[in-house]
Amino acid sequence: MSHTFRVDLRGIIDLLSHHLYSSPRVYVRELLQNAVDAITARRELDPSCPADVTITCGPVLTITDTGVGLTETEVHELLSTLGRTSKRDDLGFAREGFLGQFGVGMLSCFLVASSVTVVTRSARGGPGVRWEADSSGNYTVSAVDGDVPVGTTVSLSASRGNEHWLEADVVRPLVVDYGDLLPAVVTLDGARVTRGVRPWDSLDAAEDADLSEYCEQVFGFTPFEAIPIEVEAAGLTGVAFVLPSGVHPGTRQTHRVYLKRMLVGDNVEGLLPDWAYFVRCVVDASAIRPTASRESLYQDEMLLAVREELGEQIRDWLIRLDALEPRRAGELLAAHHLGIKSLARSDDEMLRLVERWLPFETTDGPIPLRQFKRKHGAILYIPDVDEFHQLAPVAAAQGLGLVNAGYAYDLELLNRLSALDGASVARRVAPTELLAALADPEPGIETALRLRLSEGAAALDRHDCDAVIRDFDPVSLPALLITNAEQQRKLDTEQTAEEVADPLWAELLGQLTAGSSSSRPEQLVLNCRNPLVQRLARLNDPSLVELTLESLYVHAVLQARRAMRPKDTAALNRSFLELLDRAVGGK
Repeated sequence: MSHTFRVDLRGIIDLLSHHLYSSPRVYVRELLQNAVDAITARRELDPSCPADVTITCGPVLTITDTGVGLTETEVHELLSTLGRTSKRDDLGFAREGFLGQFGVGMLSCFLVASSVTVVTRSARGGPGVRWEADSSGNYTVSAVDGDVPVGTTVSLSASRGNEHWLEADVVRPLVVDYGDLLPAVVTLDGARVTRGVRPWDSLDAAEDADLSEYCEQVFGFTPFEAIPIEVEAAGLTGVAFVLPSGVHPGTRQTHRVYLKRMLVGDNVEGLLPDWAYFVRCVVDASAIRPTASRESLYQDEMLLAVREELGEQIRDWLIRLDALEPRRAGELLAAHHLGIKSLARSDDEMLRLVERWLPFETTDGPIPLRQFKRKHGAILYIPDVDEFHQLAPVAAAQGLGLVNAGYAYDLELLNRLSALDGASVARRVAPTELLAALADPEPGIETALRLRLSEGAAALDRHDCDAVIRDFDPVSLPALLITNAEQQRKLDTEQTAEEVADPLWAELLGQLTAGSSSSRPEQLVLNCRNPLVQRLARLNDPSLVELTLESLYVHAVLQARRAMRPKDTAALNRSFLELLDRAVGGK
């Protein structure tokens, strides 16, 4: 035996009107939507009919339209039945040209109203009809005596505590916000409050002064550029405004979106690709689907296609800007480098734009990769920021050019350049290569220093570090710490093998390090040109030699910005206190 679901209508109204929508303000949008849909339907019968929506505010808010109106049958089907979309189709109120799609908009009135009255007369003929409903889910339908003009008037009586939602000072900005572009004359208390045209339709592409002013009104900034955008398949037109200064890539990317000239929202996400976080759009579309609350966009194939197409249009504008106004292209790259670098990871033309104009950190200062390549022949890079900052002064003093590839996307871009132009164009430089470029010291000081190193060997042995003697600039740098990453990994593996309790796992780790060389993972490169190192060569106190070597090691660790290990911290404290003790005459 089959049964029919029993529905608590009052509960359904409460669920939809208080939980479907984010704010009571949407009741204005739904009333405007119904009015404009009714006018659209009437113009199919009579193209010359007026397109007027009249709103009056007060204890009772009324909104009157010159639309198609409803018969008594349609009132029952459209106003008093939930979820009957097939009836909406049969009656002609669910076609593509209309704003409303879900048949629950009238319920939003109960966010602010205790009762709703609709007086309507159909353009297809018949008497006027009155529909009255309250927030409990009760309604009545009756005929209206006397002459009723074609169209519909909706009257709202405020519920307790919501009286302010029907006042003119509150309603007026909501009407302007939601209905500014609607193809109807909307008046409130006798004054027109909407413009009825889209700003970007009335301007030539070259006339962007008004668009800049419009951007100021909508988003609060003067744009770097206003880019006309269009996606024919989605019936979408609008403007993409480029931010004039940089923003964090994690900033929410929100846009002002209209659907068939009715505002969906001014904080809508997902319209552009993630890399275009420096662009804000105002668009109007006809084929994008909103969610049931009409406050955001439905994530479907159409929206994915729109996102891809708009991304292509912004990309094409960037390429044209580079060709026609290269200086401005450089300014744009400087302001929004992260987003453009992100795009260049997969786009060859954008990669060339980045190569020509985007400054990279180098030993020659911030310059584009193409300029760096012209000077040095090849792009030698270091993929770690701290390592670059440690080695850059030494490399620059020796005439070696290095690029810092430690920032977001840099390494990927350099790898793409190598893939496109040949492996010799860009390659990673190991710190040991820099060591090979440093000059050998004079024999006399080298001999003296090697003697001191043998006397203070214990200081560097504690840190698994070898000492190397070189002659290099800058003179102010006494020592340079160079790390062999491969040896460091082997050392870490060996230490892990000694610590684990599982014999099988320890044996496996041991096999990984089998055959490795005995060289240590770090080298302390002593600079023979530095006065402190020269004085070290003349010391004859073994304990002071050891203290000096350990102090130089700790200083080099700090210069390299390497994470301090417990034994490094202990060495820092010990060397500082012992040197302080000697300075005040303790030894």
